[in-house]
Amino acid sequence: MDRKLKNSIFKMLIWAAACVAIGILVFLITVLFYKGFQSISVDFLISESKNFGSEGGVFYQIIGSVLLTLCAAIISFPLSLGFAIYKSEYVKNKYLQNFTDTIIYSLNGIPSIIFGIFGLILFVNFFNTGVSWFVGGIILAIMILPTVILSSYQSINSIPNSYRENALSLGLTKWQVIKTVIFPRAISGGFTGLLLGLARAIGETAPIMFIATAFSGVTFPNGLFEPVSSLPTHILSLAQQATNPDALENAWGSSLVLILLVFSFSISAFVRRLQYSKLKY
Repeated sequence: MDRKLKNSIFKMLIWAAACVAIGILVFLITVLFYKGFQSISVDFLISESKNFGSEGGVFYQIIGSVLLTLCAAIISFPLSLGFAIYKSEYVKNKYLQNFTDTIIYSLNGIPSIIFGIFGLILFVNFFNTGVSWFVGGIILAIMILPTVILSSYQSINSIPNSYRENALSLGLTKWQVIKTVIFPRAISGGFTGLLLGLARAIGETAPIMFIATAFSGVTFPNGLFEPVSSLPTHILSLAQQATNPDALENAWGSSLVLILLVFSFSISAFVRRLQYSKLKY
């Protein structure tokens, strides 16, 4: 077969696969928006759910999801920045670098349900915390650590070595170089990674289902070790009542609210990355 013909066929197959994948995604999003907008109203967003979620709104589910992701962000961001700076500036041994890379990528590949089981065994059972949104935030923070670390590390590595050398030649100490040259860049890239991580975390069900959330009867928590309701677990509960038309309608509305929250994080990360790509040294 002619080489040009092979290349043409290969390109056609690639384009066909891409079009099928994009078409499926567009179809799913279109159906979700069409069904969801029929269920959403201002009252739906500001009222609490009733009758196991089949009636009422998703106010406390939104509060719970935001609370979990905010907790995950507060815990994961400083830890990720510190680890990325340490790995970039202090870990010079090749074998130790490979070891840390293996740990990060392995952690990134662990199924989310494993994080939930880990939290259930360690915190809920061993430390006897009970079902707690704070524990859920810790587990989500651990889950998104690799994303934030890698983004911060790549940002630090993009800094030319001449900047470090020039700063040291001016008499700055290692810590001063990190504080004035490395740290600002690490924050810029780390924040992008954090947004991407939160876009994943806010839609997770498995890690928080048994350690942080309750399916019904939960309002605003009064302490660290109390459960919350979240959009993913709320949708799961409604899906189990799919034969009930009211529950199904609320499930569509809840799904649209969740996907809009995910989109908000993803779009923010995309905009942040565009701004970051324009930065030049």
